[in-house]
Amino acid sequence: MSVTSPLPHSSARARATAIAVVCAATAATVLSVVPAHAAAKVELKGATLDWGFKDSFRRYVGAGGITVADGAEQAAGNGVFRFVDGTGTYDTSTHASATAFKGSVRFSAHGGVLDIKLSDLKVTTTTTTGVITADVTTKDGGKDKTADDVPLADLDLSQVKPSQGAAMTFKDIPATLTEQGAAAFNGNYKKGEKLDPATLTFPMGGGEPTKPTPTKPTPSKPTPTKPTPTKPAPATPTAPAPAPASDKVVKAKLSWGLKQSWRAYIASGGNTTVSEGATASKDSFGFPLGKGELKADARKVNASFRGNVRFTYAAHGNLDIAFGAVRIEASGAKGALYVDVTTPQGVKRNVEFASLDLSRADFTARKDVVRLSAVPAAFTADGAAVFARPGEQSQYKAGETIDPVTVALGLSEGADLDTAGDTATTSGGGGTAGGPATATGTGAATVGGNVGGSTTGGTLAATGSSAPTGPLLGAAGAIAVTGAAAVYAARRRTALGRA
Repeated sequence: MSVTSPLPHSSARARATAIAVVCAATAATVLSVVPAHAAAKVELKGATLDWGFKDSFRRYVGAGGITVADGAEQAAGNGVFRFVDGTGTYDTSTHASATAFKGSVRFSAHGGVLDIKLSDLKVTTTTTTGVITADVTTKDGGKDKTADDVPLADLDLSQVKPSQGAAMTFKDIPATLTEQGAAAFNGNYKKGEKLDPATLTFPMGGGEPTKPTPTKPTPSKPTPTKPTPTKPAPATPTAPAPAPASDKVVKAKLSWGLKQSWRAYIASGGNTTVSEGATASKDSFGFPLGKGELKADARKVNASFRGNVRFTYAAHGNLDIAFGAVRIEASGAKGALYVDVTTPQGVKRNVEFASLDLSRADFTARKDVVRLSAVPAAFTADGAAVFARPGEQSQYKAGETIDPVTVALGLSEGADLDTAGDTATTSGGGGTAGGPATATGTGAATVGGNVGGSTTGGTLAATGSSAPTGPLLGAAGAIAVTGAAAVYAARRRTALGRA
């Protein structure tokens, strides 16, 4: 029997394709049994795929809304997913490969409005390119609807070189969204948008194992011996390692005023409307719990909240901006507040709006309530940019103080969230004038306007500038995501003076 020669040594192909190197490493166990006239196909076994789809999407959904099953795993801290038991083949004549993995991941949020599952992931490659496909399951009229083998991500293997050891690993393969992938998420993302990189790992010697040659045993007559009974030593039980303490969040409330001077400006002649469960008080808004996770001992919290607050001011360029889907994510002394933003120019979701300083926060539960009171907050660069018109800079700056945030996390149904201190203390808004600067550089405003439909009156000098007009796209409105839905958000700014 003739033996096929080793894999081609074309430098471009050897460098560009991940699977080719795997095959070169296992050629001794596989290719030696392939006839010269046959196409050499190497069998791949035990492969893994590490891929998180898109980090911002995971953060938007939150760890509490992500479920892995069928063998898939998720890295700690709402990390990437690992799909396991990959099997497939590599063709040495065409350099094409195909590997299928076990495991599924489901994303759900907004009370089931967003519900999408990825399963049966497969990776196929050519010399320098590849694609990740998955079965995509969504809800259609309350029933599951599955689209098979949807191409989600294009892979670029041209610059990827494998690491060697007990396994061959192709780390951080660049991935971008396909047109079909964008459609699967209803256009929330665009074709070509950067996704999380993918990592492929193949165990060495992944070919078909050699079958052992059976031998006929020579029987021998056993010599009976009388066993000597021994008293077994009692087993010493090993205490399991303690798991990190996790507190179940049964109910919660977030109180936040956004920015005092902004509220004062709107109150001077505009309207503030709350909806979808949000409430309004004199100096803050309340948002009820959507879903939350708390590890008090580790000072970690990830909680999303329902409710929407919309600000309008027709006399100032038809100003129209809404904030919803408020979420906080914190670990140790630092945290961040995320929001969806809706304006006439569009929507942008999961904006990292503010940084949170939890260095003095108390995670101790009292009467089944962990209360993070008046947590200092400041604009991030993305949060400040929400108020910028296209081509212009925002009147706010990253690091600028805004109203503090108070979060009450209830660990039982009977927990009282509305005790003293639950309302965020007003700060970060500037002086008593509260309104934006006038055309002459002075500020003057009387708190008033419509809040939730209640008019209290107020005046404000004109700023002398105008803002883009257009219909509101829907205050944090839900839109279909392949039979489910997701919440849009986007940036916008009004042509105001300093607020």
